[in-house]
Amino acid sequence: MRKIAFGYSTRCNIRCEHCVAADAMPDNLKMELVQAKELIAQMAAAHLSGISFTAGEPLIYLDEITELVKLCHQEYGIYTRIVTNSFWAKTAKLADSRIMQLKENGLSQLRLSYSRWHQKNINRRHVLNAAQSCQRHRLDYFISFVTDFSEADDSGEQYLRDHHLRYFPEPVILAGRAQAFNRRLLKSDYQANCCSMNPYLAPSLDMYACCDAGSHFSKTNFFHLGNLRQQGIEQLFQKSENNSLYNHIRNLGITAIASFAGFKAREIVQYRKCELCDKLFNSPDMLAMLQQEANAGLNLCYR
Repeated sequence: MRKIAFGYSTRCNIRCEHCVAADAMPDNLKMELVQAKELIAQMAAAHLSGISFTAGEPLIYLDEITELVKLCHQEYGIYTRIVTNSFWAKTAKLADSRIMQLKENGLSQLRLSYSRWHQKNINRRHVLNAAQSCQRHRLDYFISFVTDFSEADDSGEQYLRDHHLRYFPEPVILAGRAQAFNRRLLKSDYQANCCSMNPYLAPSLDMYACCDAGSHFSKTNFFHLGNLRQQGIEQLFQKSENNSLYNHIRNLGITAIASFAGFKAREIVQYRKCELCDKLFNSPDMLAMLQQEANAGLNLCYR
């Protein structure tokens, strides 16, 4: 099932210091609406099943995103999600008007970004208004609670619990502006850490195999698939799907690849989300070795 994170624009109305999307590209890139519609038609022909509108803040362009959602729903039967910071939900009434507009045009799900960094810029009541409006109008939603797992996030998490909202904690990615954060040592059990690696399409029409920190791998451009001005969407999807090393990330998992590469087990469990990928695939020498072994030694590394 092909899915993609669709970056309609890099523009955002807030500047959160943890933003992984920031600094990867200029903050004023935007697709033309006609161009976006053509791309969606091409993706539908390539049997795309789901689109997540993301990158900057999509609902700055509410009417245009609504048109794209409607196109996906009515013309192609594509599942749609919007990732938003809820700036538009200042009151319950405003939230209802936006949610009704999106649902009536076929939106499948809303993903609400929430963290102590987001909420320095936008009152958490906005997120509550948006979530409760989704509940009233029966639009599927969830809250993406970005955290560094410190006590500083306890009150924010309790707020979500107190209001009976559906949320999932997600680790802050130490890329983009968050590269400046002090790295706190965290340890977890030794797990496979397989990654589905949904591709990301930027407004520049560059496509990446990873929708998280993939565009930040500047030393190797390991996750860069190409640009739609030079290559077709089917070609880039196949490039992602047929890459042996990408498939090892999906199926074998980052932890096993790191162990194969010589990392100590006690070292592996200390890395944060996307950090281990950076160590493995943003080092030219390490990447060259893993690419050489992608169809050899790594194929034998399984339980």
